[in-house]
Amino acid sequence: MKGIWTYHELLPEVENRARMSLGEGHTPLVKSRFIGPSLGLDNLYFKLENLNPTGSYKDRFAAMALSRFVQQGIKVCLATSSGNTGAALAAYCAAAQLPCIMAIVDGAPEGKLQQMRLYGAATLMVKDFGKRPEVTGQVMTMLGRLAEEQQTAVQISAYSFCPEAMEGVQTIAYEIAAAFDGGTQVFVPAGGGGLTLAVARGFERWQQRYGSAGHHVVHCVQPVGNDTIVSALAGGETHPTAVPQSTTAISGLQVPNVLDGFEVIAACRRSGGTGFDVQDEQVWECQDWLAKKEGIFCELAGAVALAGVRRALAAGALDPDRPIVCLVTGHGFKDVQRASVMASTSENAYLAGDEELKNYIIQLINK
Repeated sequence: MKGIWTYHELLPEVENRARMSLGEGHTPLVKSRFIGPSLGLDNLYFKLENLNPTGSYKDRFAAMALSRFVQQGIKVCLATSSGNTGAALAAYCAAAQLPCIMAIVDGAPEGKLQQMRLYGAATLMVKDFGKRPEVTGQVMTMLGRLAEEQQTAVQISAYSFCPEAMEGVQTIAYEIAAAFDGGTQVFVPAGGGGLTLAVARGFERWQQRYGSAGHHVVHCVQPVGNDTIVSALAGGETHPTAVPQSTTAISGLQVPNVLDGFEVIAACRRSGGTGFDVQDEQVWECQDWLAKKEGIFCELAGAVALAGVRRALAAGALDPDRPIVCLVTGHGFKDVQRASVMASTSENAYLAGDEELKNYIIQLINK
């Protein structure tokens, strides 16, 4: 069995019989053909986590989480999600034949909810959950108590809740380190910061075990409307700050509470990295750019890292000679509404016949 278990020596111990995998991990590192050169960056790469089994990096988390469930004999999966975690857990629960119940972040895209449901999960959306800290806190407290009663644990892709399952996500760093022994500059999108922390800790674990000479710098990127970490990180502070309400439209990164923020700040600093905030409009532009210039269709959260690269480049904070890696975290078809908006900007016509078709094609060619 491969999947994340290729790196079993770097992961929490799980018996062979309990190891779950749907083929997650080993995602491509694709060198930019247009965007990088157009920015003067000849070493820009995209780590295509959107090509995991359910379309996001959260499959790495789910593989580890459900493996531990099987090993420990846990009978039900109770989780919270804005979309990708839920889809991943639902799929791996289906493979393990365990019931999966999701408390859903308010406003999660319908496409992601449909994906959870088609794997058999129950989806329960809570008003203002994931948007307002007080509501989010109340829901989390209730879920924690209920999970204890049911002899399970609430699955949330954050170290503060599920540290061992998050080690599955660290395999992203192992794959990058194996490909770039000389080091990289990695840009990671963040809501609560768990992914950023996983990448940073993964590089540290790799260095401890293999003593690689390469140094990997980890930069954290957040939307301005959910800046709980990056301003503190960039400003030399040590304390992240919860926001009263997440105002970004970037699904998956609407996490107003401080989850792994303290550890993210410390880990990024140890790597030599910093934080960058980006406007939603910049992310929309990068999503469209990735699709039309690189053939990479990602959800909005998956374009945040590239927006961070552009911010870092403008600030003179990049070394153009060292490889730069953007994590493309989720597939674009997870948000069908946004996909419709993007598709509406392309040419589309209903024509009367072959002559009109010919003339229209010539017009497009000469445009």
